[in-house]
Amino acid sequence: MIATIAVGFFAIRASTRERAVDPAPSTPRPPASTEAKAASERPSPHKLAAATSAPPQLSCEDAKRIIAQARGLLAASPPSVDPKAFGDAVIDWIDPHGLWSAAPDAPAAAVIRRRARDLLSELEAPRGFGDCRTAGEIGGYVSAWVRELRWTFVAASRAAERVPVARARELSLTPIFEEGPITRPSKQLARELGGALGTLERSLPGLEPSARAARDRALPVDGLEWDKVVLAAAVRAYVPSIDPHGGWAPLSEETSLYEIELEASPPPRLWRQMSRTAAGVKIDEAEIDGLPAGALVLAVGDVPTAGLGVEQLEQLSFVDVDPDAASKVSVTVLGEAGAEVREVTVGGHPGAPLGRSGGLVSQLVPYAGGHVLVMSIDDVPDTLGEDVTATLQRARAEALIVGVLLDLRGNGGGSTDGAAAALGVFLPGATLFPLKRRGGAIEVERAASPPAVDRWTGPLATLVDGDTASAAEMIAGALASYRRAPVVGERTFGKGCAQEYLDDDARVGVLRLTTLLYSLPDGAPVQLAGITPSLRLPLPRSGEREASLRHPAPQWHGPDVRDMTQVREVPWPGHGGVVGPCDDATVCKAVRALGVPRATIARGR
Repeated sequence: MIATIAVGFFAIRASTRERAVDPAPSTPRPPASTEAKAASERPSPHKLAAATSAPPQLSCEDAKRIIAQARGLLAASPPSVDPKAFGDAVIDWIDPHGLWSAAPDAPAAAVIRRRARDLLSELEAPRGFGDCRTAGEIGGYVSAWVRELRWTFVAASRAAERVPVARARELSLTPIFEEGPITRPSKQLARELGGALGTLERSLPGLEPSARAARDRALPVDGLEWDKVVLAAAVRAYVPSIDPHGGWAPLSEETSLYEIELEASPPPRLWRQMSRTAAGVKIDEAEIDGLPAGALVLAVGDVPTAGLGVEQLEQLSFVDVDPDAASKVSVTVLGEAGAEVREVTVGGHPGAPLGRSGGLVSQLVPYAGGHVLVMSIDDVPDTLGEDVTATLQRARAEALIVGVLLDLRGNGGGSTDGAAAALGVFLPGATLFPLKRRGGAIEVERAASPPAVDRWTGPLATLVDGDTASAAEMIAGALASYRRAPVVGERTFGKGCAQEYLDDDARVGVLRLTTLLYSLPDGAPVQLAGITPSLRLPLPRSGEREASLRHPAPQWHGPDVRDMTQVREVPWPGHGGVVGPCDDATVCKAVRALGVPRATIARGR
């Protein structure tokens, strides 16, 4: 079973997973090192599971199995879970629509809060010891409430009247679900949803399948085992309770754990931003040709969109890609005239990943008799090494480059492979980050070794702030550890832990878990410490740090793994006051400070 390492900021990017035929229970897939990926082809993309008609469900045995797996693989011993916070999270995860438990009039919420401690105890009990009767009790309250709401829905639907096509089209495009905190009573939403769908069925022929799907997904009453729905929600609430960067999702919603846009070749999406309406999905921001903003998507393939939760719709938006051929998908939409339902075929791989065509956003800042190349690095994708190389080559062709500044402000991180590839441009082949598992095993990342023509051996610096995190801290900290580049700005976020994606032991979903702690090459900790700049510039402060999260992983001082032959300082030349102009005043301040002689470059402590 192959695990993918990721070190992004909260929502963490995913590399392609390869599902093993017979994975060993509770055994993580080993981290994919730079050398391993270079020596063999990346696994082929696995097919994403389609959305289902029923909400996620887990048996008592499977829920316990997943929780035991998560507790056993964390980088440190799992903390105690706060029953109140756990109960509130269960209420949110049960309810994708704001009807079942999260609405102010839903009776299940009080039961969940009252029984949260019992639910926790049952889930944490060893498999084979005790049952999950609390989930059954909660499920009974949810089931009874949904049946009552169904009557409200049906009554409103039957009372609905036909309206002109223009009015019906407007209604079909109107968002109906609250995406933030739920403030609307369940019965009010049930009436509004039933009335809207009844009107649309009478006014726009062809919308009957959408109305049926919306009703059966939002208010299911036949054959659903609500105790299993509660247990699936409990697992989704539990994993982030012991790991602030962790999560579990069923296979039909696994992309909710990932930042796929940081992949080297992310699959195209049918939409980038959407709103849920009574009848389906209104595209707010389009991404693929053939589906403009404002279109109402009624189905993708044979899956109606009406009544799906946000996580399932996110996964449904991805078009499966064959790397060697264009991919197409049939999408059912409401026509522009509003009365007809039609199918369109869209898709095809978009080619270069979005926003990654030929390098990074950059500027050339005049500096004495040459220029400083300032690269703005907003995240750390798999392709960062290529992006840095392309930007450097382009700048060298345009001007005399006397120094390079990597602007990592606001960079929440991303891929360890991307960080190692980018560092190879400045520290080719250097040993980088020790990574420690809970059992004490230590692995070491190594920088890439690009051709000499793609390397930069001249003056270098990084610009950071309180939102510089994770893989971005790896870049700034490694360069400081090797004394290769001073760090300018404010102390960074302090995320010195890494996540892995694993198939859960129940084989019904995916786990993202903090399984590793890392230090800088000289052993200095990053977790809860951050990188302290050697040249401090006052910058706007972020209100949150890794240390302020609930139950962060502990700090770790690692071994010094540096290749001492590469420890060297490359001083910045004096600028004689000739700096700028700059597009950003902070950049000019940083560049001016770099040209002032100083005694030392800070290590990553």
